[in-house]
Amino acid sequence: MLRISSIKNIIYALFIFSVFCSCSLAGKSKSTRTIQKNPSRILFVGNSLTYTNNLPKLVETSAKEKGITIETKMIAFPNYALMDHWNDGKVQKEIETKQYDFVIVQQGPSSQDFGKDILINYGKKYNDLSKENGAQLCYFMIWPSLTYYKTFDGVIKNHREASRLNNAILLPVGEVWKAYFDTTENFDYYSNDGFHPSLKGSQKAAEVIVNYLFNK
Repeated sequence: MLRISSIKNIIYALFIFSVFCSCSLAGKSKSTRTIQKNPSRILFVGNSLTYTNNLPKLVETSAKEKGITIETKMIAFPNYALMDHWNDGKVQKEIETKQYDFVIVQQGPSSQDFGKDILINYGKKYNDLSKENGAQLCYFMIWPSLTYYKTFDGVIKNHREASRLNNAILLPVGEVWKAYFDTTENFDYYSNDGFHPSLKGSQKAAEVIVNYLFNK
């Protein structure tokens, strides 16, 4: 027959062992939560300036190089402006799934008043909807064609104003492009058509987007 003292010692040992196991499991659980962070989800809304060279995938690659995991989806059609996407209604349904952290919108250069009005007024619609569904609106500032290069300052100005008025994140790709052109006089960010981006231009755009979204 076991002595009472022996039984007490066994119970005490089992108690210590259970506490140790609990602490170990808690530590592992905490470590797992720290490592397994959910990726940021980004919805791209635009036209051929977004789908040329598959910009969203280039953004995923650029982010990965900086240790950031993201997932992207793109809704983009030729010659579409923000107004066209809104009238289609597909983007609204996608935003309402509440899956996204960022909604990046892009249309043509918008250096003229009509394009500026669409940037601002339809940007507000997207901004309100994004906020309602837990996402943040971002403007992808683009560039004019080489033929209309003199309108570049207007493109920059109107995107900055639309972003400011709608309290959105500005992704100043066009501004970075222009600084490169002005410094180097090398226009290799453009493809042969003088408007759409070359692969190098899209890669620079992806880098700028990641830097401004994640402060890298």
